[in-house]
Amino acid sequence: MQILRGLQNRPHGTPESLRGCALTIGNFDGVHRGHQAMLALLQSEARHRGVPSCVMTFEPHPRDYFAARHRKPELAPARIATLRDKLEELHRCGVDRCVILPFNERLASQTATSFIEDTLVGTLGVKYVLVGDDFRYGAQRVGDYAMLDAAGARLGFDVARMQSYEVHGLRVSSSAVRDALAEGRMDDAAALLGRPYAISGHVVHGRKLGRALAESAPGKGDGFRTLNLRFAHWKPAASGIFAVLVHGLWAEPLRGVANLGVRPSLDPDDVNGGRVLLETHCLDWPAGLSASLPGGEAYGKIVRVELLHKLHDELKYDSLDALTQGIAKDVADARAFFEAMHGRTHRQTTRDRI
Repeated sequence: MQILRGLQNRPHGTPESLRGCALTIGNFDGVHRGHQAMLALLQSEARHRGVPSCVMTFEPHPRDYFAARHRKPELAPARIATLRDKLEELHRCGVDRCVILPFNERLASQTATSFIEDTLVGTLGVKYVLVGDDFRYGAQRVGDYAMLDAAGARLGFDVARMQSYEVHGLRVSSSAVRDALAEGRMDDAAALLGRPYAISGHVVHGRKLGRALAESAPGKGDGFRTLNLRFAHWKPAASGIFAVLVHGLWAEPLRGVANLGVRPSLDPDDVNGGRVLLETHCLDWPAGLSASLPGGEAYGKIVRVELLHKLHDELKYDSLDALTQGIAKDVADARAFFEAMHGRTHRQTTRDRI
């Protein structure tokens, strides 16, 4: 998938090779099943016209921008996915090209007419535009589907609108996914997304606190060493302690327990500066895994962590000993979850064979 970051100030204008596409526009946070249905339709229309499929999205989220401008952080939406994960899902859906527009004062003040004539037609040369039923655009959000459709008839591109997508009578939306994640309903979130909720990224350095806990956890070997991933946005849709699966380190996914959040038990000198982290402790470290990693460490490796089941919200522990005991209980609870899940899977497999 070709990724274009911005469309302004290109040294020789827009190359002809980048003009002409079937386009859809939106934030696509989470790339849920409603988005996936829209992207499948976009792919079909692009093939029919012999042009690339293209997604236009924004960074930051427009509501993030306006929340910061008005100094009202409570207006910012919780973020489902990192930009990396959004792009990966768009790629998996078969999108040919993604344009990431920086949502700033220039874009926020652009008129609806200018957005259509200068950006969609003048820069991208759109042949087809597909939008959702609630799509608005332009300064003050004055642009609507009727205006876009009229412009298409006048300027020579087709326009279509896709109605809401439902699963079991529930409208699929990023808001519904956020609600499910905020309430720890991971199965519901997976049903809306069409896959388990996951976060991916490069493993980064932390405080090495997990190893220090070895002294407080006899028999734990390296203690509770963790794989740390940064979540770029300050307001993740999910937070707390989860039973997880880690992909990307071993041939099979590794079972683990993870903390997604700001780690309230750590002091302000945390090397990650209070940023949101996903810290994952693998329940079992396969023999040979360390030997397969440079220096026996996973730093720099790209992993994907699936959050399957929420154990509880983040807790603040008053001492290192209390933290150690809390983590030990989380590990035991995660193991119990996986054992129960294995039991359910085994029983289902047995029924299928019968």
